[in-house]
Amino acid sequence: MSEVSKVSKAEQILILDPKNELHFKGPYSEVVTSYLKITNPSTRRVCFKVKTTAPKRYCVRPNNGIIDAKGQATIAVMLQPFDLDQLDKNKHKFMVQAVYAPEGEVNQESLWKEVAPETIMDSKLKCVFDVPAGQAQPSVVESSGTASNQFSSVHSTSAVSSGSPHSPPFGMEGDNEESGLSKRLSSEEKRYTEENRKLKDEVTHLRQEIMYLKEEGLKQRMKSASGSAAATTPADLLAQQYAGKEYGKQGNELSQIFLNPQVLALGIVLFVFGVIIGKVLF
Repeated sequence: MSEVSKVSKAEQILILDPKNELHFKGPYSEVVTSYLKITNPSTRRVCFKVKTTAPKRYCVRPNNGIIDAKGQATIAVMLQPFDLDQLDKNKHKFMVQAVYAPEGEVNQESLWKEVAPETIMDSKLKCVFDVPAGQAQPSVVESSGTASNQFSSVHSTSAVSSGSPHSPPFGMEGDNEESGLSKRLSSEEKRYTEENRKLKDEVTHLRQEIMYLKEEGLKQRMKSASGSAAATTPADLLAQQYAGKEYGKQGNELSQIFLNPQVLALGIVLFVFGVIIGKVLF
């Protein structure tokens, strides 16, 4: 009978805080966040990746990355809103995987696909739900079988998660964005609806202001035009008419004087006399 050799698993180099449990304090009608700090005490860079048995319930930022030598990273684990009475029967768990990073640039997706299973270091944490006072603790029973041990990559907007071919089979990934965020999206929709209503009211108010300003401008122009017309008073018109009549009267008198025959004859005599005198003298 041949002895089956077992590959020894690498010991976790990362230091987790908290070490064994992630606590989530209700109420659970909104997103509840728990923070996990991981420290790299070694002199080499370490790549990490976070997985969970309930990928639909959580959003993790970041869910993978690189920690420099002697460096630290803080991971936000966000439990999505849910009904406490409808909590899954299996206990939720998280697993932090780690592997030493190669030299140079690192492609996280390729790294986790090609890494040897014996070089992967991992640590597991249990999720604990701290029920607020006045609420009953739901009966949470860990289900039997392999489902409770199947860790899947969790959703994160800051990094792309990918499974390793050496890891246990995963469940569906990314579904938490549609299911876990539904309540939060509903509240966001209400907020945006209210903001949209306020913006519409402001637009209506601005339109009324514009109409008012247009009417005021028209009134001012009409007032200015009427003021110019009023500047020519009836007295001014009478004065202008009188002046015209006087100028016409004087012109008529002058024309009558110069057109008189006696005046014309006298003028001719004076002209001839002046010519004769001029010849005698010069």
